[in-house]
Amino acid sequence: MRFTFLGILILILALMSCSSRKQALPNSTTRKPEKTIDNSFVRNSSATSYIEKYKTIAVSEMNTYGIPASITLAQGLLESGNGNSSLAVEANNHFGIKCNSDWKGKTILRDDDQKDDCFRVYSSPEDSFHDHSEFLKRKRYAFLFELDKNDYVGWANGLKQAGYATNPKYPDLLISLIDRYGLSKYDRKESPTEKIKREDKVLDQITTNIPEEKKDDVGKPPVAMKIYEVKKSDTLYSISKRFGLTVDELKILNNLQNTDLKLGALLLVSK
Repeated sequence: MRFTFLGILILILALMSCSSRKQALPNSTTRKPEKTIDNSFVRNSSATSYIEKYKTIAVSEMNTYGIPASITLAQGLLESGNGNSSLAVEANNHFGIKCNSDWKGKTILRDDDQKDDCFRVYSSPEDSFHDHSEFLKRKRYAFLFELDKNDYVGWANGLKQAGYATNPKYPDLLISLIDRYGLSKYDRKESPTEKIKREDKVLDQITTNIPEEKKDDVGKPPVAMKIYEVKKSDTLYSISKRFGLTVDELKILNNLQNTDLKLGALLLVSK
């Protein structure tokens, strides 16, 4: 009788131990939910990594519309601060294109020319690059599409001439970035026949869009750039904080190789 009771007790203890192990097992083997990481939220992207990441998209847009890939990449570098700007990070908006009455997608508010200006939100950087090409298909930029698609100097100066940017240094900034990072290697020549075919296609699209264009609804105002004179005790960090930029953005805007500043130097402090 005693052995029977002991046997039953041992069996119960064994079952309890087995049950305990089964309950503990999921905690030790179940995978924890992985943190969702979006590459667009990397805040320390360098110019070279930005170029490597988006060069294929820029080349694709060039082959479709004739905008030099070097120009698109240089504008992206300049206007998104290597992809580190809040608009690029939070909205995949690499070119600062604002909302208009025709925009049906998501939006984000950021202080710009006015408080709480409305900017477009894209589902991916690719969509932002494509919309940038579409934005340039306007009457005032039409003459640019008659240039060779590897004429980045002509495009840089033409953008300023067409009113894309108000600062006279804008073409020099683009050309400087293109030369510094060798972006012209992504540009491609086209045969006379290919050029005529592309021009006819794009210019027809621009002509179709003209009735829909509104003077007060252009989606993106000209790029206005402010100039700041370096004063004693100024540092790139202090200047960047004053104007809401990052140090990297200031270096890109002014083509600086390091953080050294000269008293009285003029810096671009706004894109």
